[in-house]
Amino acid sequence: MRRAEVQPVSRDGDSAMGDDGFTRGVGAANERGLAAFDPEIDRFQDSVLEFVSSQVFARLFQDGMALVEETAAYLDGPGREDSKNLSRPTALAYAGESMRLTTRLMQVASWLLVQRAIEDGEMTPLEARAKKYRLGAKEVCRGTSLTNKEALPERLNELLISSAQIYDRVSRLDDSLYCAARLPDQGAHAQLSRLHQAFSAAE
Repeated sequence: MRRAEVQPVSRDGDSAMGDDGFTRGVGAANERGLAAFDPEIDRFQDSVLEFVSSQVFARLFQDGMALVEETAAYLDGPGREDSKNLSRPTALAYAGESMRLTTRLMQVASWLLVQRAIEDGEMTPLEARAKKYRLGAKEVCRGTSLTNKEALPERLNELLISSAQIYDRVSRLDDSLYCAARLPDQGAHAQLSRLHQAFSAAE
């Protein structure tokens, strides 16, 4: 599977916090400097970097991407034939659950690719902490159909169960890695960045 590019986080603010201050090299240097002001940032980054370089992440990435491929193969192949043989109410349920299934896996795949980008040095943990890179669509992905799922194709139900399991697993990891850390808010982060830049300019 071709690795998707992850776009850097955009930051609002004055010229001291503009794009020039957050290019790859300078942004990484600033974050290392911020750790000197707040050890929590250092611990947070070490925790994320340890995870993305672990065998646990390697297996999760493999399992997640394999499930994406399995799902695509089913929905684009046998699933089309299965849906033709369903009653109208069940066909509508099939369409809705298929959408839930693909939404779950799109969210999971996106999250996994962001972590891979961190592992490859293309992003930093602080960048990945931005809301746009976090696991989303939780209301849809954790919802359940009121329709009797026994009427749906067996393979679709199997994929729904597997996708729910991996989504919940990634959700727990996302929370433990990016929510548990007590980091400065965006305003404090911006002030620390300016302070670090001021010290760097004075050296």
